[in-house]
Amino acid sequence: MLIAIGRRLNLLIITLFILCLGSYVLAFLFPGDTLTNLSGTPPLSADQSHQLQLMYALSEGWFSGFWTYLKLTLSGDWGVSLNSQTPVFDDILYLLPASLELSLYAMVISLLVGLPLGVLAGLKHRTYTDLGILSVSLAGFSFPVFWLSLLLILIFALQLGYLPMSGRISLLYDIPYHTGFILIDILQSDVAVKDAALKDALRHLVLPTLSLSIVTTALVIRLIRRSVVTVYSSDFIKAAYTKGLSHSQVFWRHGMKNALLPIMPQLAMQFTVLLTNAMIVEVIFSWPGIGEWLIQAIYQRDYPAIRGGMLAVSAIVVTFTISVDLIVRILYPLNKRQFYAQA
Repeated sequence: MLIAIGRRLNLLIITLFILCLGSYVLAFLFPGDTLTNLSGTPPLSADQSHQLQLMYALSEGWFSGFWTYLKLTLSGDWGVSLNSQTPVFDDILYLLPASLELSLYAMVISLLVGLPLGVLAGLKHRTYTDLGILSVSLAGFSFPVFWLSLLLILIFALQLGYLPMSGRISLLYDIPYHTGFILIDILQSDVAVKDAALKDALRHLVLPTLSLSIVTTALVIRLIRRSVVTVYSSDFIKAAYTKGLSHSQVFWRHGMKNALLPIMPQLAMQFTVLLTNAMIVEVIFSWPGIGEWLIQAIYQRDYPAIRGGMLAVSAIVVTFTISVDLIVRILYPLNKRQFYAQA
């Protein structure tokens, strides 16, 4: 087990190191001045340019320059945005909770809907129930996220007028920023119309969350169904029925544990897919998260923001994926032969 933990931690450190190296190389590949791409501050004079060169150690070679850049990155100095002239790291910390909130709620909905439907489809294998659930999941998986978002806006916002089509909350409500999660900030605030603000925020959450969760729900259904079918065709399930155990006893003692644990890393990967899909949804629904901020930075050629945003999103995806895989290895230990086959 200690070997598995050590390998995963080494993989995490090496991957993050490579991501930092890639973000450093981007500063040289982007158009324009390298110092400006690194710092976000265009040098106005020769003295200022010399100070920036000393700060990033560009005149001392690639190794010294990258080592200096790595220390600045770990200390939170990611440069400033070319457009807003605010620190990139502060912008990311400010906007990231909105993206995480949207992805987290969509993941919760996907699991609440996808897990029971996937289990039901697996237990009713090759029946009309299984075919119906599988057909619905196939249709949900086939929808592009951007097309589904526009379709939901057209139906529920423009034609029916039930739900808002953009933003996190109406401009009528001034909610102080505490955590960045809008529902938590509303509950912690002292506004007089807290109930109305909470209801308005929930209405703004419906369409973007639904747009993200439909595709992920379809993936969860297919993963759970395949795992349940595989487990229930195993010999130990047949042996459990031979011992006289009831369907519920077999299901809770043997079926669910052996069906869920092997696919937990794949389920965790769906959160990273949600986080990347959220960038598209944030642009369509004007959701003030890191995705919309990064897309606007690309449009405006804000290279320090692009570099910082790509580094932040990649680091979150890698850290989350490896952490979940490590947790699964701890909860579901493998024997030595299985470990060396899969490590």
